[in-house]
Amino acid sequence: MTKIFVYEYLTGGGIDPALAGEGSLADLSALIVEGRIMRDALVAALRDIDGVEVTFATSRFETPAPGDAHCMAAPGESMTAFVARVAREHDYAWIIAPECDGLLLQFHDAVGTARWLGCAKEAIRLTSSKSATAACLAAHGIAVTPALEPGPASAQPEGRWVVKPDDGAGGLDTFVFDRFADACAEYEARAAAARNPVLQAWVDGEPLSLSLLCRGDETELLSINRQQIGISEADASRHAARIVEFDGVLVDRIDRRGEQGLVLEALAQRVARAIPGLCGFVGIDVVWHPRRGPVVIEVNPRLTVAYAGLFAARGSGLARALLAAHGVRIERCGAGRVNPASPTFEVRP
Repeated sequence: MTKIFVYEYLTGGGIDPALAGEGSLADLSALIVEGRIMRDALVAALRDIDGVEVTFATSRFETPAPGDAHCMAAPGESMTAFVARVAREHDYAWIIAPECDGLLLQFHDAVGTARWLGCAKEAIRLTSSKSATAACLAAHGIAVTPALEPGPASAQPEGRWVVKPDDGAGGLDTFVFDRFADACAEYEARAAAARNPVLQAWVDGEPLSLSLLCRGDETELLSINRQQIGISEADASRHAARIVEFDGVLVDRIDRRGEQGLVLEALAQRVARAIPGLCGFVGIDVVWHPRRGPVVIEVNPRLTVAYAGLFAARGSGLARALLAAHGVRIERCGAGRVNPASPTFEVRP
């Protein structure tokens, strides 16, 4: 049997909801729901694979179903120590965690390269920074929204502006401003508080995400998804700002063989070539601008919530293909060793 440990940061005890402030509790609850959706889809897919034994992490806020193989951190044990300890008891560890505050990098180091199911460390380090990712992709001729420095409004064209964490996840703590001066003030306040912000031009258009399967020099565009993004008014203390809200993703909504799909297929290939070390499941957030076409917003070097929709539509074949991308060979019970990269595990519907 091949033993795999699945750890999702929020459901695995990474953040205690009891310690969250009132203003952030709703955001945290939404993220926990997304984390559980991803974790449960991955665990279900791995359980469907003959020859795989899966254990997943939980916290004191969850009661798993009877018979579920689960574990949780010991009292006082740090998350990195917990993940390192349990990973050593398994053949592989599959970690779902945000890039913010270097979390995904820390878990990579805790698990170690030999057991890690995910992108390489250099790819995680680059994509953990929105500004660094934009600079890298721009150097390869890929349309992005670059990081800007605060300055006089006259130096910038008309438009809207966004301030967010350079290493943030999703739309968390992301504000949109109509005036460049207001965006600069927000940026400088965050920078003074050592909150690592990034200032960018807001890109108008259709918000999309691309789900990729990366394996060596090959990249497969699995699906083109529509992101549900909303903008609402901020509280009175930030009267000039509006808040970006992520309301979920609609999976596989654009034909990959259509005109728009072929453009996005080519974009996915270019992004994968520009960032060495992408491996397994990768997400790319894109806005399709009416005139510019697709503009890359960020790259996620890990499982995204779109995976759950793909699993619901296609079953465990994707998990098999992802394991194959990482070079994992599964020994089926009573059937000897098999290579999960065989045509039996074709991902496309």
